[in-house]
Amino acid sequence: MQAAKVSDTPVEFVVQYLLKAKEIAENNANVPTELRDNLQKALDIACGLDGYLEQMSSQESEPLAELYRKSISHDWNKVHEDGKTLFRLPVTCITGQVEGQVLKMLVHMSKAKRVLEIGMFTGYGALSMAEALPENGQLIACELEPYLKDFAQPIFVKSPHGKKITVRTGPAMDTLKELASMGEQFDMVFIDADKHNYINYYKFLLDHNLLRIDGVICVDNTLFKGRVYLKDSADDFGKALQDFNQFVTNDPRVEQVIIPLRDGLTIIRRVPYTPQANTQLKSTVTYDEVFRGVQGKQVLDRLRLDGKVAYVTGAGQGIGRAFAHALGEAGAKVAIIDMDKGKAEIVAHELALKGICSMAVSADISKPEDVQKMIDEIVSKWGTIHIACNNAGINKNSASEDTSLEEWDQTFNVNLRGTFMCCQAAGHVMLKQGYGKIINTASMASLIVPHPQKQLSYNTSKAGVVKLTQTLGTEWIDRGVRVNCISPGIVDTPLIHSESLEPLVQRWLSDIPAGRLAQVTDLQAAVVYLASDASDYMTGHNLVIEGGQSLW
Repeated sequence: MQAAKVSDTPVEFVVQYLLKAKEIAENNANVPTELRDNLQKALDIACGLDGYLEQMSSQESEPLAELYRKSISHDWNKVHEDGKTLFRLPVTCITGQVEGQVLKMLVHMSKAKRVLEIGMFTGYGALSMAEALPENGQLIACELEPYLKDFAQPIFVKSPHGKKITVRTGPAMDTLKELASMGEQFDMVFIDADKHNYINYYKFLLDHNLLRIDGVICVDNTLFKGRVYLKDSADDFGKALQDFNQFVTNDPRVEQVIIPLRDGLTIIRRVPYTPQANTQLKSTVTYDEVFRGVQGKQVLDRLRLDGKVAYVTGAGQGIGRAFAHALGEAGAKVAIIDMDKGKAEIVAHELALKGICSMAVSADISKPEDVQKMIDEIVSKWGTIHIACNNAGINKNSASEDTSLEEWDQTFNVNLRGTFMCCQAAGHVMLKQGYGKIINTASMASLIVPHPQKQLSYNTSKAGVVKLTQTLGTEWIDRGVRVNCISPGIVDTPLIHSESLEPLVQRWLSDIPAGRLAQVTDLQAAVVYLASDASDYMTGHNLVIEGGQSLW
């Protein structure tokens, strides 16, 4: 197996020394065969490592390496107008595919939206990270040399992710000072620039809050050919990186790990403030729940539903489907309840594709036996219920003088009686465990009489849902169960866009200050809030989301 021609990493140096040792052994008849065999085994392991890591790395979503190979010949030169070579850029200078995949993975794992790169070089690393950013993500790359920007820019243009990248040329510290003055902050920073300034970049990033709490700094070349830990090394870069590694190790604001990937990749996480780590500031900080978060959780973490079990009725479509996705994205296991088992299974499959634990249950909530069976199935599978989202409902339109008892009973059996039965059945589980969140879907029609449509039974049933919610919310809160409801306005559905309803839609729009109908996604954050610990002091509340329509 052929070793790398240029020694650049600790492993490559090991290969180089093993090859020399093997050559000496082969030229010395007195060297035991066992020693020669062990040298060869060590050489095979060392030579094969980088190649194996590259082979086992996930395939890129677009062939970045190929994109770069098409842009650079193996012996490509950038030439001044006077004919002198400005710089030579062989293909081998491209950031390793493995390292590019690591950076991409870190962007995904940290859920970064804003990335700062100090030292862009060819732009391969920048484009790898940009791939993992969301569509509205941004990567700012600092590069000292303008010619490298000129080289990378055409490649960025060819990539669908290149639009996320902004290149700033000039000294990186000048860019950092400008970003700090603008109050910018980043989720992730990648440093691969002049080694002597690593420590200065690092200090500036943390001292000026350019990195958010829990943000990540990745620093390349931190093993630097092994010279950071070799005692007899007199290399200036090695000494600078040794000092940098030690400084980060002693910094209480962060935690770090050095990964022996290629020439060393350090991953640094900025940790939340604690008095133990910053004793010099303890006397000036009110270290209460406002500062450290309730139970140590910052506000967005308090909205998480990890480990919780939820169900949503009427979840096969519309609002219920949106609620199920939202609760699942926040971390809950979600039971999809619908009369139509096929629709429930489709939504459960959607959640599974997003990595969300789910199950599909068929139930008609107007039937008490179905409601109890639904609860029993969920408890049997997942052990309990923490979140009950009672969303199923029907709407029948008729003038009040023409409303039949059959229509009235059908509407109330689902909208009010069914919601009550679900609250009661789930409540038995929640009251026994001393914790639960019940979220009922009411309607703007509980506050006003929507017009010009006539829907007496619907309006009255939804007003009943609000009073049911208020009553249960006050009765059960002292036993750990909060009950609230959401009142949506008119929600945009495909049915509304039929030609026959166009005049009615225009009338509705004229009554809505927001100037548009509600989207199901407008309601998702509300259900997550009411299901989370962040809403623990709220009970019996009707959360109205209707674009201001009930105010006119």
